[in-house]
Amino acid sequence: MGQMESAFMRQVVEALIFASDVPLSAEQIRQYVDGATPSQIRKAIETLNLEYTKTNRAFHVIAVAGGFQMVTRENYSQWVKKLYHRRIKARLSQAALETLAIIAYRQPVTKTDVAAIRGVNCDAVVKTLLERRLINISGRSDGPGRPLLYRTTNEFLRYFGVNALSDLPKPREIEEIMKEENHSSEDAVE
Repeated sequence: MGQMESAFMRQVVEALIFASDVPLSAEQIRQYVDGATPSQIRKAIETLNLEYTKTNRAFHVIAVAGGFQMVTRENYSQWVKKLYHRRIKARLSQAALETLAIIAYRQPVTKTDVAAIRGVNCDAVVKTLLERRLINISGRSDGPGRPLLYRTTNEFLRYFGVNALSDLPKPREIEEIMKEENHSSEDAVE
């Protein structure tokens, strides 16, 4: 690919990512950019991000949910929040967050397993998470009654702004953060 072709391909990649309301994988972009390889597409995205940084743009392209998406830089979030105040996603309840965490870290998992860990029935919460497409049914367990198995979705990754489940904090890291927060709140009380 020559210099001119490379610049044009970068513009096409930029247009596709900009126009899409969901993250696009390198493979999906490749379907629209004849002759481009996934590595050329990733290089084009890296170059775009360098250009955005160099020209102080308010946005950049990030890897999220297995694809690429154009997002506003965090330091502009207060103004974007004002713009979309009424569109902000309904927050998840504490019960929903707990259930979602269990499913994310133990998937695939049954409702019975989730309820055993939480100590309460989770039927209504699981229904809400299914409706919001944060989880889906991934099959059936081999256990008695062959209960349904649940796992997180790409919408879960988008909602939390992570590219893959491996990007979630490890349970040990969460424990360390909680200890630090408890320690700093104890210091503030004294």
